[in-house]
Amino acid sequence: MQITGLPEPALRLAIFVAVFMIMAALEFLWPRRQLRRRRLRRWLTNVGMAGLASLLVRLLAMAPRLIGAVSLPLAAVGAALAAEQLGWGVLGLVAWPSWLEFIVAIVLLDFAIWLQHLASHKITLLWRLHRVHHADPEFDLTTGIRFHPIEIVLSMLYKIAWVLVLGPTAMAVLIFELILNAGAMFNHANVAIPRWLDAVLRSVIVTPDMHRIHHSVHPAEHDTNYGFNLSIWDRLFRTYTIAPRDGHAEMTIGLEQYQNDKPTRLVASLAIPFQRSDREH
Repeated sequence: MQITGLPEPALRLAIFVAVFMIMAALEFLWPRRQLRRRRLRRWLTNVGMAGLASLLVRLLAMAPRLIGAVSLPLAAVGAALAAEQLGWGVLGLVAWPSWLEFIVAIVLLDFAIWLQHLASHKITLLWRLHRVHHADPEFDLTTGIRFHPIEIVLSMLYKIAWVLVLGPTAMAVLIFELILNAGAMFNHANVAIPRWLDAVLRSVIVTPDMHRIHHSVHPAEHDTNYGFNLSIWDRLFRTYTIAPRDGHAEMTIGLEQYQNDKPTRLVASLAIPFQRSDREH
């Protein structure tokens, strides 16, 4: 699939690099909090984990072609193309304008990610994987790409299931994934946004100040604000917290069990799901 003449992987990489550089510059110019641990090792670990996850997903996406199976590629965009060819999906049951179908698809996929995030905190096996993300003792744009590769694969399979049920266009799925990845770097960024602007933005989208609360060391706070893109879901399902009890500047980030340098090392981070947790959901 190509957009503006670029193959899909090249487009994803270009947008990732652009958003990463912009948010990194904003963090340097207007930091929200003083980071307490060395940036370089954390960044290498978090970016390295994202690279491993991306490589694994790309290999899985290629696997059906390698073994001759062409009906269901293991990628959300490929699944959308397959669903279109097979005539699957509830969105096709209603004759509405293509622009409206596009918007509905984006909103429903965003709700699907909110629901997945909620499940990742409530189901023990999923929490073991997801706590790799929460174990980061700092909060900046690289936290937004820090996920265990196994969790990323499960997330892709989950998205594929939703795509097959909904039947959105491949373009809608691709745009949603681009927004999701860029949004994750934005709402994890260590950027000071003026209070008035944050209030305006979070009426629609998840801001860094809103999502930072989700990374609080206090379980009562990191069991709220599950949204990644749209803020409506947390308000609608009463999982919204407006501010951390310790304040944004002084709040402790991460998990009680990992208030050390282990999560800043790649191998130690990859091993977290296989260690006993002091908080099993």
